[in-house]
Amino acid sequence: MNEKVAALLKDQVNKEFYSAYLYLAFSNYYYGVSLDGFGHWFEVQAREEQEHAMKILKYLQDNNEKVTLEAIAAPNVDFSDHKAPLTAALKHEQYVTSLINAIYREARQCDDFRTCQFLDWFIAEQGEEEKNTSDLIAKFELFGSDTKGLYLLNAELNGRADTSATAEA
Repeated sequence: MNEKVAALLKDQVNKEFYSAYLYLAFSNYYYGVSLDGFGHWFEVQAREEQEHAMKILKYLQDNNEKVTLEAIAAPNVDFSDHKAPLTAALKHEQYVTSLINAIYREARQCDDFRTCQFLDWFIAEQGEEEKNTSDLIAKFELFGSDTKGLYLLNAELNGRADTSATAEA
C-alpha cells in the first residue's frame, strides 16, 4: 500500500472515532432537553461511525499496516437552539465526504485499485449520510417550530432502527 494512502487511512480511523464522539455529544444535548428521539437518532449515528472506523482499521490490518491509535479530540459543542446540532451534523458529514474523496483521489493517483474499491462503499455511504441529515433538517424546518409537530418528529426519530453490529452484541 502506498505510504501516503496508508497515512490518510490511518488518520481517517481517528476522524471516524471523532465523528462517533461528536454525535454522542449531539445525542447528549438532545437527551438533556428531553428530545429523546433526536438523542436516539444521534446515538445510532455514533455507533455507525464507530463501525466505519473499525472497517477502515480492519482494512489496514488486513494489508499489514501497523496502526497506532491516537487520542480522540473532545468535541467543542455549545448549542443555542435545537436546530444547531442538525446543521453542525450536515457540515460535519460534508467534511467527512471531502476526507474520503481525498483518500480516494490519492489511491487512484498511485493505482491502488484495491483501496479504491474498498472506498467505493464509503463514497456511497457518505451520500446517504448527507441525504439523511439534509432530510432531517428539512423536516425540522417544517415541523420544529410547532410543538405538536416537534413531538411527532421526535417520536418518529425514536423509532429509528439500530442495525449496527454493536447493537446486536
